[in-house]
Amino acid sequence: MNFDYTDKVKGMQARLLAFMDEHIYPNEARFFAEIAENRAKGNAWIPTKIVEELKPKARAAGLWNLFLPHSPRAPEGLTNLEYAPLCEIMGRVPFAAEIFNCSAPDTGNMETFERYASEALKDQWLEPLLRGDIRSAFLMTEPAVASSDATNIQCSIVRDGHHYVINGTKWWSSGAGDPRCAVYIVMGKTNPDAPKHAQQSMVVVPANTPGVKVIRPLSVFGYDDAPHGHMEVTLTNVRVPVENLLLGEGRGFEIAQGRLGPGRIHHCMRTIGSAERALALMCQRLNSRVAFGKPLSTQGVWHERIAESRIMIEQARLLTLKAAHMMDTVGNKEARAEIAMIKVVAPNMASQIIDWAIQAHGAAGVSDDFPLAYAYTNQRWLRLADGPDEVHRQSIAKMELARHLALTPQEIEIPVTRGC
Repeated sequence: MNFDYTDKVKGMQARLLAFMDEHIYPNEARFFAEIAENRAKGNAWIPTKIVEELKPKARAAGLWNLFLPHSPRAPEGLTNLEYAPLCEIMGRVPFAAEIFNCSAPDTGNMETFERYASEALKDQWLEPLLRGDIRSAFLMTEPAVASSDATNIQCSIVRDGHHYVINGTKWWSSGAGDPRCAVYIVMGKTNPDAPKHAQQSMVVVPANTPGVKVIRPLSVFGYDDAPHGHMEVTLTNVRVPVENLLLGEGRGFEIAQGRLGPGRIHHCMRTIGSAERALALMCQRLNSRVAFGKPLSTQGVWHERIAESRIMIEQARLLTLKAAHMMDTVGNKEARAEIAMIKVVAPNMASQIIDWAIQAHGAAGVSDDFPLAYAYTNQRWLRLADGPDEVHRQSIAKMELARHLALTPQEIEIPVTRGC
């Protein structure tokens, strides 16, 4: 067991940290100012100039498409274990991952295309995604049902000759607000009479297909996350060729389990970076402020919180790295317990540390003068995104019980879940 990163990863960490210091932290205020300026002009849903300016620099620095392992179309892709510490660094700034073409939901969609799509679909959609020419969205969650149980999904995918006809309403379709979003991967039911986990399928839908309508952006604690966005989308008699179905009818759960595992752990990697930044800001604030005649950093309650923050971060990082290692060596299915555990641990850990950092900043902590309020909302919604805590805890409990009781494999399957 080796608790040190390889020389290759250490070198990439150094390059990435230097890139963050030179290009990303100094432009953080500009990013949000651009969005505010675009909003004031009447349209916040356009790409920011600063992100587009930095993408060629990231590519030139060899910091592009780092997330996709074992793909001949992205030879620069790293293993999950190699990618983890780099993804963590990206997580310190909300928009950083896009600069390296490593942002959700594109990473999960690219992995889905790579693992499950035909070569024709890869040529059509994966290649421009890898180049960063387009963006994408994943349409699974629905407003009318509890999507924490994906068997509830009502969107219909019906075969009609050489086409599938899709009807349904989706929401929390992250990325669908971006005008560069050119393609959706949609989960729906092809056969409601099939066995419970063989009813669903996934299909590729070009965003400009007739019948697709983006209804509205949804806000997260008041933030609309423009120009990325989380959109409500309706699909009305949307027709796509049968070749757009991924893997085959009734295999949507199989794809979802393969797709959501990497997506969940990427979220957790970025979450650790967010927590690290919050702890750093907390310590800087405590060292710089005096109350009741002495620096805040000398007061005992803050010693407790700082120590607990460091302990929590290290625990979460070790579990994340273990999950990443297992995904690389024994596969996502065998790592399902670790993936579920880190999905519970990481956002709860970060939410608490960011909350303490806000407390250290006083009223300033809830303003947009510091990144903490926005970071807190991201971690709070992450306890719902890709499945609520309760569903993952249930899965962990069932796997633990399976060590001692005779449970069937179906009773301990990793959940396919997206929000509530």
